[in-house]
Amino acid sequence: MRLKSLLAAIALSTTLPAFADSTLLNVSYDVMRDFYKDYNPAFAKYWKAKSGEDITLQMSHGGSSKQARSVIDGLQADVVTMNQHNDIDAIADKAKLLPADWVKRLPDDAAPFTSLQVLIVRKGNPKGIKDWNDLTKPGVGVIVPNPKTSGNGRYTYLAAWGYAAKLPGGNDAKAREFVASVFKNIPVLDAGGRAATTTFMQRQIGDVLVTFENEAEMIAKEFGRGNFEVVYPSVSIEAEPPVAIVDKVVDKKGTRKQAEEYLKYLWSPVGQEIAAQNYLRPRDKAIAAKYAKQLPAIKLFAIEEFGGWQKAQKTHFEDGAIYDQIAAGIAKR
Repeated sequence: MRLKSLLAAIALSTTLPAFADSTLLNVSYDVMRDFYKDYNPAFAKYWKAKSGEDITLQMSHGGSSKQARSVIDGLQADVVTMNQHNDIDAIADKAKLLPADWVKRLPDDAAPFTSLQVLIVRKGNPKGIKDWNDLTKPGVGVIVPNPKTSGNGRYTYLAAWGYAAKLPGGNDAKAREFVASVFKNIPVLDAGGRAATTTFMQRQIGDVLVTFENEAEMIAKEFGRGNFEVVYPSVSIEAEPPVAIVDKVVDKKGTRKQAEEYLKYLWSPVGQEIAAQNYLRPRDKAIAAKYAKQLPAIKLFAIEEFGGWQKAQKTHFEDGAIYDQIAAGIAKR
């Protein structure tokens, strides 16, 4: 019996793969769908060649803050790839799923590439929109996702605030008034950036969509390049979308090694090239120079001008903070 058992075990071992398959869940924000459609197969190929292991990469997309809340509430993300640091801070603070100093574990404050807010207008730019001030004009419909659920919406709010504050004689009071004038022109607030794109392109609502630069390329792929124009404002805010491993999940699943490699590969030449191809601004200087024509230089300011994300969140986006006060004022009109 022992010999039969031994022979059976040997026979079984020859039929099993050398490595078991792994599955990673990446919980991300919705404007990154197209990037990860390109990146995931490239990483799977790299990982197979390096480890001999097949890997399945699953995605979940939605408004960045809504996605963070899903992870806090129990969605088993191996990695999170959000559009602002505050959402990952919330996961660390409220659910204790990763350490508070997660941002120090990867280069560039854990943001492998950058982006910025641009203005998407209809073919021919019939409303003559050239800069942020044009979004306050009567009769201009502005499409922006909700800053309460979307990092995309928060970046737009802060970009408009920063623009107004930097005008001659600008200050916080004038910036608040300016932002209120922009948001007064918003006919509908979607939960995330991709939903806002659908509202603008498919439902044909509004005259200008404010979104990340890389979303413009998705619109071109899906709707054709002749149906819209991209307007670069005089100044915008630099978006640094961060990434992090969710420690408690990967340690429970035994996927830490795969998750670490998945994120580190974003900084590889292959990852940076895919980023640039998807109109994300790579950290790799040589690749950035290669794509300089399609990613033009623009004057930018950083979230540090608002004291960092945690202070900006508390001042502008917490319940009862400035954004809620502005929204309440608009609702009364």
